[in-house]
Amino acid sequence: MSTESLDNTSSDDASGASSTKVVQDDLSTLRKVPAPIPLSVYLLGFAELIERLTVRYHDELRVPDDDLKSDSFQLFGPSVIFINFIQQPLPASITGAGFADGQSGALGLGQRASTGLTTFFVLWCYVTPLIGGYVADAHFGRMKTMSIAIVIRLIGHIILIVSSLPGVIQHSDAATGVFVVALVVMGLGTGMFSSNISPLLGEQCLAATPAPVVKVTSKGERVLVDPALTISRVFLYFYLIINVAALIGQISLTYCEKFLGFWVAYTLSAGVFLVCPLILFLGRNKIVSSPPSGAVLATVLKFWWRSSKGKWHLNPLATYKDFRSANFWEEQKLKYAQDEKSQASTTVISEQWFDDVKTAIKACKVLCWFPVYWLTYNQLNNNLTSQAATMTTKGFPNDVINNLAPLALVILIPICDLWFYPALRRVGIQFGPLKKLFAGFMIGSAAMVYAAVVQAYVYKTNPCGTHASDCHDASGQVAVSPISVWVQSGCYILIAISEIFAAITGLEHAFTKAPKSMRSFVTAIFLFMSAVSGALSEIFVSLSSDPLLVWNYGVMAVLAAVTGVAFWISVHKMDRRDSAPGGA
Repeated sequence: MSTESLDNTSSDDASGASSTKVVQDDLSTLRKVPAPIPLSVYLLGFAELIERLTVRYHDELRVPDDDLKSDSFQLFGPSVIFINFIQQPLPASITGAGFADGQSGALGLGQRASTGLTTFFVLWCYVTPLIGGYVADAHFGRMKTMSIAIVIRLIGHIILIVSSLPGVIQHSDAATGVFVVALVVMGLGTGMFSSNISPLLGEQCLAATPAPVVKVTSKGERVLVDPALTISRVFLYFYLIINVAALIGQISLTYCEKFLGFWVAYTLSAGVFLVCPLILFLGRNKIVSSPPSGAVLATVLKFWWRSSKGKWHLNPLATYKDFRSANFWEEQKLKYAQDEKSQASTTVISEQWFDDVKTAIKACKVLCWFPVYWLTYNQLNNNLTSQAATMTTKGFPNDVINNLAPLALVILIPICDLWFYPALRRVGIQFGPLKKLFAGFMIGSAAMVYAAVVQAYVYKTNPCGTHASDCHDASGQVAVSPISVWVQSGCYILIAISEIFAAITGLEHAFTKAPKSMRSFVTAIFLFMSAVSGALSEIFVSLSSDPLLVWNYGVMAVLAAVTGVAFWISVHKMDRRDSAPGGA
């Protein structure tokens, strides 16, 4: 056995297991286990639960008109009730409540305005993480940026409440203006918070266990405590928290809107959110946060521009080859070193900085594949709900089955963490992040194949054939396929599994592969990919209606599969290096 030490001895853990030095052979021979999760992670996790309860509740944007369909976005916050607030007129109730037999509403702006405003809000929430990521990395650090985000969010909540007060809601124009301001302010706070919470969670794990360490358990077994497994576990449960919040929030706010009114629902949302800053304040001395590293992004762009000179050609292949060259950054590194020796350089940069930049670019290249994955995932937000309306529900609302996705995640995440992933490790299968991402694309493709088959059978069994979404019998009643809506369950479960492999691993990759100085910004890039997916989805709007829905799901399946294969071709060498003992 090699005696090359990779880490110093650490203190005994709470279970009584003792620690010893890690040697090279231990990386490939010992069973790997995650480290105990630090208390600061639980504090941040609870803060995230509160934040998500008041920010991101429902995945569904109900747009019944074919020309207004939007199947590419998740709704945020009290936005679970934004659609009724914007679209429906104010009922007899001055609070907007519809009570048991009525329709709640407020502004009465109609379907098109509802779609436009909610789409703008969600896109804004996916763009603003770029602001939060840059500010945190360059100027304030993650904790301070999150604190600023919380203040902005609270201001947004207050403005939102004002827009729904009985004295304001009765004046549609004034209420609409106040409401739009609330969307802008809340979206900014949401983005600044979301780009920093997951990197901060990862940093708590690295602070507690910065490198692999061998521990001898109370049973006498030597195991390798691997920080990478700890981070993977934390991000799994981080995503579980998001979906628990989705299940709780969508029920509570919709009932408040229905029976008490919008201002009560918005006030409840704001009141719950107040717990979030309290948690962060009480845990401020236990939470580890990296200091800001200066205007890294601006410096990166400057050096990128310098490095790109002379590499632009009329031939696109030649340009691509030069930009992909291994010497792309090396030339600037050498030039900078020469300038530094001659004291001609005005920028103080270490040699490690260039390596960090290359690392960040590699991480972003992986994340840039995600818009196609989100195209697949986002089919459940609208098209699968529309499909459910053409099937036999036996009294269930057609959108109830949407809850299967978060419910499946809540069940499957612990199964993956406690049984599936450990079983793979026990038999020596290296199922690293890049393999997980590839699996996520493939399973997402399988989900779309499943949806296409179901849609084909709906068309085959519906009385109106390929016009199932607008089918009525002779008496004017809605006519549906005899196929049970619960047949869709397989599709939702497959999508949930793909989320575990792709979406969760994407967050993990954004943290573990980004340099310390750019973790928030790289995470923001990951979130921004959802906005890019929203833009791409407009290309496929024409397929999102009868009689082309089989083609819609089929195209999504092919796109996901082809992209997954192309992704694997581009990263398989990187995966081989990462899977090697001691690989990074």
